[in-house]
Amino acid sequence: EVQFVESGGGLAQTGGSLRLSCAASEFIYDDYVIGWFHQAPGKEREVVATIHKSGGYTYYSDSAKGRFTISYDSARNTIYLRMNSLKPEDTGVYFCANGPSTFHGHTLLYTGPSRFHSWGQGTQVTVSA
Repeated sequence: EVQFVESGGGLAQTGGSLRLSCAASEFIYDDYVIGWFHQAPGKEREVVATIHKSGGYTYYSDSAKGRFTISYDSARNTIYLRMNSLKPEDTGVYFCANGPSTFHGHTLLYTGPSRFHSWGQGTQVTVSA
């Protein structure tokens, strides 16, 4: 089973930027999505963004739209999350995982965390006010 290793977290100021990386250890199924998830202190894990392995379809949470960009580098088998305009509420641990994709027409859907597996160990992001 594929394993993911996240990196790139750290301390940022409000309004700043970070780029997270998620390196996959082996082949990801062609019809899979890879997702970035955020777990704030004392809260449940929530989806941030997902990307289909083809790179052609993405899903963003409302809080991520317009600020974050997810991308996939197939040559490096690595998924990135570019985070701009950071806010203190973005603080937490960021995880990546993969799972089967779900579409409605040409729209990539997010159907919940239970379909995702092979969770990485996470990378800590702290945004100071």
